[in-house]
Amino acid sequence: MRTRPRTALVTALLALLVGLVCAPQAGAARQAPAAAAASSTFRNPLNTGPDPFMAYANGAYHLTTTQGDSIKMWRSPSLATLLDADPITVWTDTDTTRNQHIWAPEFYRSGNRWYLYYTADDGTDDHHRLYVLESERDDPAGPYHFKAKLVPPNHANDFAIDPGILQVNGRLYLAYSGINAYQHNGLNIAPLSNPWTVSGNATAINAAGGCPEVREGPEFLNRNGRTWMTYSACDTGKPDYQVWMMSLANGADPLVAGNWTQHAGPVFSRADDHGVFGPGHHAFFKSPDGTQDWLIYHAKTTSTNTYTNRTTRAQKISWNADGSPNLGVPLAMGATQDLPSGDPGSGNYWINDDGRSSGAGTVAYTGTWNSGTGCATQCFWSDDHWSDQAGNTATYTFTGTRIALLSVRDTGNGIAAISVDGGPEQRVDYYNAIRTGETLQYLSPRLSNGKHTLRVRVTGERNGSSGASFVSVDRAEVYTD
Repeated sequence: MRTRPRTALVTALLALLVGLVCAPQAGAARQAPAAAAASSTFRNPLNTGPDPFMAYANGAYHLTTTQGDSIKMWRSPSLATLLDADPITVWTDTDTTRNQHIWAPEFYRSGNRWYLYYTADDGTDDHHRLYVLESERDDPAGPYHFKAKLVPPNHANDFAIDPGILQVNGRLYLAYSGINAYQHNGLNIAPLSNPWTVSGNATAINAAGGCPEVREGPEFLNRNGRTWMTYSACDTGKPDYQVWMMSLANGADPLVAGNWTQHAGPVFSRADDHGVFGPGHHAFFKSPDGTQDWLIYHAKTTSTNTYTNRTTRAQKISWNADGSPNLGVPLAMGATQDLPSGDPGSGNYWINDDGRSSGAGTVAYTGTWNSGTGCATQCFWSDDHWSDQAGNTATYTFTGTRIALLSVRDTGNGIAAISVDGGPEQRVDYYNAIRTGETLQYLSPRLSNGKHTLRVRVTGERNGSSGASFVSVDRAEVYTD
């Protein structure tokens, strides 16, 4: 059930005053930018899936996340328009030994081909093994054909997930998480003679972490005379899932475990004051002009131990005086950030539930709606509107080609009826067994570029698991691509 102020007028006035006088959160916009400024910014999430990997190639960002039954890729010329990009299915498999639980795809260019690495099983988790595909041409979106199973001789029949590629000292290595002397999900590194052939035994790395059970998702940066290996620790369902780091001196053999130096403590972890929990399973990518390093990762908007609600986010990283990467602090969902250097930008803008907008957008209500800041970091600008009164409406007017609605899902939420330009209504259930913040509730169909309306109607209905029938209105993201 919601526990929010019920005196709508007083709360709305207080929320407005707070919005005018409070200092901004780190990374969050607190003054509505002009439409021109919005074209050079973006807001998370980039995708609703976990385990992201991204590369910029052929004039576009290419993103993969875990989908389970296939490998899908999203591509867009701007980071700001990845959320509304249509997915491309780049791989499905009919081989029943490897066509289920397809996780954590990553793709790397070698020569004029792309190699896509992933893990899959036959329906039993402990049967997860590593595989690689090869592209037919120089395009990360494929098409691909199956190339090989990746099998270190000393772990021929062992559980293995999260493949990543290390290139150092002119050689290739396969890093992954799997059985070793330290964890069931522990870090291992094996040599490769080419992108699809394991050429020797895997070396186990005894990596530290905030929890004893998991070391996974190894990723690499090479700069300032060292290779930096970052990895995720703790079970990914925990709010304390976090990123740790080790490093290797240039010229040192990565297959000698003692050559890796442990960094003390996590380098990227939960930020309760920003409403970010379980940040991890990350990767790195370059800005389009190659001058900036960026982090892409998944995180949650709930402190509950759950595998759901992991969404893909990105933010820029920096470098410390000692040469190590500084991943920073996870930014709040919806925090407005500058796009990567060389990104062409977009016409995206936001509309807040209180009517503020960074572009040509408004929202108007019929009926009495509750409003306030009870949702704090779970909501955009720390405020939202909510109602359980059947027939109440919130109508967005916007100019663009698509609109996304993001708001809390809650144990007391019900069913909304959503229509575009007066067309047929689509029923959307705002209920969730775990309260989560700024969740993508609805993404409209693609529309002709122009002025449109979207109406959210409270039905007063709810599914049998919900305690009430509230519908939340918070952030709308408008696209013009």
